[in-house]
Amino acid sequence: MDRRKAIQTMYASFREFYPFYLSEHRDRICRRLHFVGSTLVLITLAWLAVSGRWALWWLLPLFGYGCAWIGHFFFEKNRPATFTHPLYSFAGDWVMYAAMLRGKISF
Repeated sequence: MDRRKAIQTMYASFREFYPFYLSEHRDRICRRLHFVGSTLVLITLAWLAVSGRWALWWLLPLFGYGCAWIGHFFFEKNRPATFTHPLYSFAGDWVMYAAMLRGKISF
């Protein structure tokens, strides 16, 4: 699917969106950066919960999106789907993360 057409597509469901999402993550380094960012988010969230330092919540998107966007701009050479489909893209990050943990998607 042409990237410009995909951007304009309104997906009726996450199930329709996810194949497009995966097609935007073909580069292994990009996927690895997504994984690192998501792991940092989970570690930071646990640390915030234990320490009670909720004023540092802004670190969550910095780690998560920062790592992912570096992967997209420098390795995948595309625009993150977050810009056009933020909720589906957020869900796609976690579905892909779980698939990588289970070995369904390679690092």
